[in-house]
Amino acid sequence: MPKQPDVENAKRKRVLVVGAGAAGMSCAHHLSEHPEKFDVTLIDAVDYCGGQAFSIPIDKEKHGASWLNQGVQGGSNIFHHTMTMFARQGHHADPVNLQVSFGKDETFWTNVFPTQLLVRHAKEIKRFQTMLSIVRWFEVFFAILPIKWLMKLFFFSDEFTNTVALPMVALFLGTGNATPEVPSIIMERLVTSPTYGMWYPGDKLSVVSNLPPMVVFPNFSIFYEDWRKNLLSRGVNVRLSTELTRVMKRDKMGVVVRTIKRTPVPDSHNPNSAWVERDGADAQAEEVEEEYDELVLCCLADTAKRILTPTASYREKKILGSTKFSDDITVTHSDAEYMKRHYENFYNPDQSVTSLSGVDQSSRIEMAKKSFKPMYYIKEYPEDRSKLEMCFDCTNYQAQFPPEVAFENHVFQTIFLNKGRDGHLWSIDEIDKSKIIRQDWWHQLCHSFTHYIFVIPFIWLLQGHKHTRYAAAWTLVNAHEVAVMSGIAAAVDLGAQYPEDLERDQFALLSFRLYYLLTYGRWYRKKAAKEGPGKDWASGLYGSVYQGPGKTNEERTIWREEMKKDASTS
Repeated sequence: MPKQPDVENAKRKRVLVVGAGAAGMSCAHHLSEHPEKFDVTLIDAVDYCGGQAFSIPIDKEKHGASWLNQGVQGGSNIFHHTMTMFARQGHHADPVNLQVSFGKDETFWTNVFPTQLLVRHAKEIKRFQTMLSIVRWFEVFFAILPIKWLMKLFFFSDEFTNTVALPMVALFLGTGNATPEVPSIIMERLVTSPTYGMWYPGDKLSVVSNLPPMVVFPNFSIFYEDWRKNLLSRGVNVRLSTELTRVMKRDKMGVVVRTIKRTPVPDSHNPNSAWVERDGADAQAEEVEEEYDELVLCCLADTAKRILTPTASYREKKILGSTKFSDDITVTHSDAEYMKRHYENFYNPDQSVTSLSGVDQSSRIEMAKKSFKPMYYIKEYPEDRSKLEMCFDCTNYQAQFPPEVAFENHVFQTIFLNKGRDGHLWSIDEIDKSKIIRQDWWHQLCHSFTHYIFVIPFIWLLQGHKHTRYAAAWTLVNAHEVAVMSGIAAAVDLGAQYPEDLERDQFALLSFRLYYLLTYGRWYRKKAAKEGPGKDWASGLYGSVYQGPGKTNEERTIWREEMKKDASTS
């Protein structure tokens, strides 16, 4: 028999939030602001909170830091909601200026200094900037056109498309090997938008020459554990290692679901259960029926479709089933020799040039000689240069590491993409197994143009239908900020209040309003007083640059804080 609500909670709306990642935690948090309205239960099949955002332990004596963020590492200054949530739990992000290294040998280029490749494609680089201007002017016609078709339409060479254009976009949102199918508007806005354009402004000489100001995140395992404890103190029933196997009924009386109790594994990353795949774990677990008034699915779209199947409508099956995913693996390692074989890690005078189209570039060369420290890499496979391998030098990127660490002790994350289609291209077996720290499989959203034709425009038709709402990054683009906003949107749609301080942050409010309009079909109306916290958090053009709590102004503040903490305890 389904579990029945007690009399004390009978007047409150019983809400089940499925998934304790950024979206689920955010939804539960904002519902818990109204204990008189909501009785909130948050579940996840794994034994930790954070979803794809978590940290792993590493050897501090060797690598210079005791932990590493896995899955999600950093973001943009436009992540106002994310950094506000950091502040609410006593954490902060640190700034960093992003350096990239794309390609190898004759196909190498970077945003730090000009290379031979840029000289070879000087004419195409100028045409590229012109093309982006045209796309900007006639955006309504080009927006959904896949990048691969746009580049052919404007007669760009395969080498320029594969070694210059695609890596620029693959970095954003980690679109990886789906990048050729990504809508053209994403590439265009990355260069032309003064607010969230990573490569703004474009450069007619070297494609891009800016060092994008980014932020890197705090220890995610500690942050999410602090957030979990905060939710418990607010009365949220957080049940980890609890999996929703299927939704049995959704009608005017509410929702009936079935759950199982999972067996936690030592690292908390419980494997798929027998309800997900044949020969899965916990096959003997007993399903328990539970009743709720509302259901918020903060999980991947294909997962939502699977668990809804007994009650899913044709519309739900069609929209949720139109999302595309690939299976990728991240190998965290310290194999410096692998990095040297496949990537450009250091300044090389033989690859640099001192001028582009007669314009002196010596100042960039001098800077590169002193401080070229790439953080993000792209490798094109020689067999098919439209297929990519991505990599992070986490030591150069993440803020808990010292500024100087011997290269052989750096920690890298190499990401091999789309096993089903491109696994035959992978060089994963070349990584020294003795230097592998961890391997993680991901079921990643493909930002194909079809996602923006068949999924995004119709999500609002699903929200609230049969007491069910959807909150996750796949509802727009794969970013931590979108996940946080989606959780808030679900809570607001159920009757929670949008935070007053964020409402006074003009950019946060605008971002939320546009997201809420797109995914719920409604415009959020302001309710907070004009004066108060949040009013001065938005700076820069259109208020896009976050200057509120939850973000420091100095790089590697996290490292310095941990150094002080170690000194005080020694």
